[in-house]
Amino acid sequence: MATGKTATLSFRIEPGLKEALRAAAEQEHRSIANMVEVMIREYCGQAGVTISDKTIEGSGSTNRKTK
Repeated sequence: MATGKTATLSFRIEPGLKEALRAAAEQEHRSIANMVEVMIREYCGQAGVTISDKTIEGSGSTNRKTK
């Protein structure tokens, strides 16, 4: 996973979805933010979407396909 700077993501969801996310995160012993990241990575892996992790120093980027 990324080890450098992170980006902020703000969005609105229905209260029931937020509660389900909180419950899923708690069940996995994760923070809500980490649970969202895991869910995105899993979905991208299943859908064949490549995740590009940029390095901080600008020494290039690595394209990694999850799962």
